[in-house]
Amino acid sequence: MTRNLLDAEASPYLLLHKDNPVHWRPWGAEALDEAQELNKPILLSIGYTACHWCHVMNEESFADLETAALMNELFVNIKVDREERPDVDQIYQTAAQALGNNGGWPLTMFLTPQGEPFFAGTYFPREERYGQPPFRRILDEVARIYREQPEPVANTTARVQQAYANLWGRDLRGQLDGTLLDQAALNIGRRFDIFYGGVSGAPKFPSFGLVDQLWRAYLRTGVEQFNQLAQTTMMSICMGGIYDHIGGGLHRYTVDERWLVPHFEKMLYDNAQFIELLTEVWQGNRLALYRARIEETIGWLFREMMVEQGFASSLDADSEGEEGAYYVWSEAELDAALIGTFSQKFKTVYNASRDGNWEGRNILNRMGMNSAYPLAEADEAMLKRQRDLLLAARQKRVPPIRDDKVLADWNGMMIAALAHAGAVFRSTAWITAAIRAFEFVEHALCDGDRLYHSWRSGRRQHTGFADDYAHMARAAFALWEATSDRRYMDRARAWVHVLNEHFWDSQNGGYFYTSDDSDPLIVRSRMIFDQATPCANGVMVSVLGKLHLATWDAGYRDRCNALIESFSGEATRAYTSMASYLAGLEVVATGLQIVIVGPLTSPKTHELLAAVMGRSLPHRVLVLADPSQEFAEGHPAFGKKMENGQPTAYICQRMTCSAPITNPVTLSQVLQLPQRPAGQA
Repeated sequence: MTRNLLDAEASPYLLLHKDNPVHWRPWGAEALDEAQELNKPILLSIGYTACHWCHVMNEESFADLETAALMNELFVNIKVDREERPDVDQIYQTAAQALGNNGGWPLTMFLTPQGEPFFAGTYFPREERYGQPPFRRILDEVARIYREQPEPVANTTARVQQAYANLWGRDLRGQLDGTLLDQAALNIGRRFDIFYGGVSGAPKFPSFGLVDQLWRAYLRTGVEQFNQLAQTTMMSICMGGIYDHIGGGLHRYTVDERWLVPHFEKMLYDNAQFIELLTEVWQGNRLALYRARIEETIGWLFREMMVEQGFASSLDADSEGEEGAYYVWSEAELDAALIGTFSQKFKTVYNASRDGNWEGRNILNRMGMNSAYPLAEADEAMLKRQRDLLLAARQKRVPPIRDDKVLADWNGMMIAALAHAGAVFRSTAWITAAIRAFEFVEHALCDGDRLYHSWRSGRRQHTGFADDYAHMARAAFALWEATSDRRYMDRARAWVHVLNEHFWDSQNGGYFYTSDDSDPLIVRSRMIFDQATPCANGVMVSVLGKLHLATWDAGYRDRCNALIESFSGEATRAYTSMASYLAGLEVVATGLQIVIVGPLTSPKTHELLAAVMGRSLPHRVLVLADPSQEFAEGHPAFGKKMENGQPTAYICQRMTCSAPITNPVTLSQVLQLPQRPAGQA
C-alpha cells in the first residue's frame, strides 16, 4: 500500500495525522501482515490529542516530506491513539521501560514484523537538540540494526518477553499483614511535600489515589498528620495554577513543585477523581472552597465536555500552536476585559502583574498572602462577576482542540463522581446528568452485556477492556446507592459476570486487561498498578466487596477474596502504586453497611440519608430498603424492620447490627466514630 490510511478512522488524534506524507496504518492485523509480507520492521507511534510533544513531533517530522519518505522506505508505519487502544499502549510502554526508557508520549517504538519491540524512544527532534539525535539518524540506524544484527535484535525481544512474564505472568500471592493499611499510609505520607502537598519534587501530579489513602488513614486513626498532608495537597491544588480559576476544571499536572505552572491539557479522568475526592474531604470539613471548586468543575464539565449525554475525553494543551495560550493573560488583557470593575483588586487576589509569572504572561492563582479564601462576601461576589467577564472574553479566543471520543471507563469514573456528589449536595441536576450519561453509554457502547471501549460520531470501536467493565460496574453501583433503582444493581452484576467469564486468569488469579475473545496481542497483560486512572483489579476489590455486602451473595465474597489473594504479595512492596487495591481492602476489612429501612417518599427517610451523606465514609455501603423488602437470610440486616412505624437506620459491621436508630442526629453522631478494620484483612 502506498498511502496514508488514517482518513477512515474515527479517532480525532489519528485524524490529525491523516494528511501526513507518512503512509500511516491503524493498528490491526492488516498492518502486521503487511510488515511480515515485506519483511520490514514496524515504526509504532503512540500519542493522544491533548499531548503537546505529540503535536511538536507531528509538525517537525511527520509533516516533513524528507522524513516521511525515509519512514515509508524503511518501515511499515503504524499510528495509535493511546486512549482508543490502551491495551496496545500498555504493552509497549512496559516494553519501553524494560528497554531502559522512561516511556511517555509520544512513544516511538520499533518492532519486528511480528510486533515484538527491539528499540524504544519518545519524542525525537527533527534536528539535533536537547542532547537528542535527529529523528532521521534514528530511522537509518534502527533499520540498519534490524537488517545487519538479527541476533542482538532477537536477544532484545527475548528480554522484553521475560519482562512481561515477570510483571504479568508470575504468581503474586503472599501474606497480608493486618497493619498494612496504616503502614502504607505512613510510608505514603513520608513521600509527601509538607509545604505544598503532593508527592515531593517536580513535575507534580495530583496523585489522587495517594491523597485518598492519607484521608482514609486520618478517618481511621484520627492522626492529624494524615489530615494535614491531605488538606495541604487539596488546598494547594484548589488555589494553584493547576486549577482553571476562570472556567473551572483541573489541568493535568504542573512542571513545578508549587502547583503554579501547569501542563495545560484537561483530562476527563483527572476531573472525575478531583470531584469525587474533594466531595469526600468536604464531607469531613465543610470548607466553602472545596464546595466552590466542585460546583465550578461540574459547571465546566457541562459547558465544555458534553457529547450528546456523554462526556468527551480531553481538551488539548495547545491553542493555535502555542501551549497554554487559551488560559494565560497579559496585564493589558485583564485590564481591557475588566474595565470599570476595579481590576486592580482582581490582579492582587489572583497574583497578576505587568511582567507576569510565566513567559511574560499570567497564570492566575490564589496562592499569595492577598489571596485567602473566602474574602468578604462582597469581595467574592465582585470577583465572581469579574471571572464571568474574563470567561466571556476567553471564549472569543481560538479554543484548544477537544477530543470528543466517549470512553466507557472514563465516563464510568465521571458518572460515579457525579452520582456521589449529587447525593451529598442533594443536587438533582448532577444525579440526572449521571443517569443520562449512564444511559448514553448503555445505548452507544453496549451490545447486550458486552461493552465497547470507544464511541465517536455514531461509531463504536474496540471490544471493552477490563477497566471499562470495572469502572462502569462501579458507576452502576454508585447510581444504585444514590437512587435505589434496582436496574443499576442488575447492570453492575451483569458486567461483573462478563469480567468473571471472559477476563479472569484461572492460573494466577486477577483479571486480564483484555478478554479471551478479543484480537490477540503479543502478550495478555494483568495489571494491579494504578496509572493515571485506577486499574481494574484494584477497582474490582471494592466493587466485589460492596456487591457482597449489599446482596450477601457468597460468589462475590469468594471472588473478592481470590482477587485480594492474587496480588497480596505485591501490596507490602508496591503500595504507592496500588491505592485502588488498598481502598478495596479497607472496604472488605471494615465491612461497614448502613441500612436504612423506610419508604423513599418519606421525608424522615431522607433525613436519615442526609445524616449518612454528611459523614465522610468512603468505605461504606449504603442500602436503602423499602419496608416490604426482605434481606437475604444470613445477611446481618435479615429481619430488620422500621421501628415504631418510623424510617429506621441500622449500622451493620462484621455480622452484627446496631440497635435501631430513628433520629438523624443520633445517626450522624454514631457515624462520626472511627470505623476500624478487622485485625486481619
